[in-house]
Amino acid sequence: MANPPSSPENGDQPEFAPEYSSAPSSSPHHKMSPRNRALIFVTAWLIVLMPFLFWWNTWFGRRLPDRQISEYLQDEKHPRHIQHALVQLGERMARHDPSATRWYPDLIGLAAHPVEEVRNTDAWVMGQDTADPAFHETLLTMLQDPSLMVRGNAALSLVRFGDASGRAQIVALLLPARIVTLTAGRVTDTDKVGTSIHQGGLIAKLQIDPSKVASQSGQQSTELRSPISGRIRTLSVAPGSTVTAGAEVATVDPDDEQVWEALRALYLIGQPDDLPAIRPYERELPEISSRVRQQALLTEKSIHDRASALQ
Repeated sequence: MANPPSSPENGDQPEFAPEYSSAPSSSPHHKMSPRNRALIFVTAWLIVLMPFLFWWNTWFGRRLPDRQISEYLQDEKHPRHIQHALVQLGERMARHDPSATRWYPDLIGLAAHPVEEVRNTDAWVMGQDTADPAFHETLLTMLQDPSLMVRGNAALSLVRFGDASGRAQIVALLLPARIVTLTAGRVTDTDKVGTSIHQGGLIAKLQIDPSKVASQSGQQSTELRSPISGRIRTLSVAPGSTVTAGAEVATVDPDDEQVWEALRALYLIGQPDDLPAIRPYERELPEISSRVRQQALLTEKSIHDRASALQ
């Protein structure tokens, strides 16, 4: 450590000594400049605004003018825009607004849209106007859709037409969905039994058998997702295990809303053969809501009454 400088012999103040002024010393806390204050304000404003804008742009309840409905129905890059327009049209149709009829050809064309969620919403919307025979015909073809939910929504809409052609698809909405792998591989990850899951939620991940990679267009892994919203009922695999093509990986119990809608439809068109699928929802269990249990009881009674009337 260096020695401190010695005092000058002549008593003069050393050159390095600080010169004290009579002016008050400045505050150690610098005042924020107007520019920095503005930046902080804008940043805080954006933090609040961005979630609102995201919600506003994805909320299907936001009213669309006619021009925007036409644009959204043709927006192939944003399927949610198509869904937004469909929901808006469904609300108009439910109010018997004649302005909705100009888009009816678009609704019929969307029944073959490649995105499942669009077809699903479309099937629901076409059930809002039971006076259109083209909707009735289109919904009948949608009973063959590869998606369980699209088939179910088409069947529910057909009930509005007084058509019970989709009864089997409605009963299927009460049953657990089976998750089956289409390829052999090793399980790398799974969710847990009892977990609530949304439609399209991840159930398990597979590493594809190397001998099958060529047939999968070079894809080395795949994800198994739930076709419905609900709760994972069973898992037949664990991480590290291997599965063969066609093996059942999991089952998912349908959620409350799906079951309730199916029971309401079967109240009108259900048959005694449907009772085994209905009765499990009459039990007093924590996972069965009171409204579902009550609707199941009412549905069974309605089926018995109809059967008795036919005898």
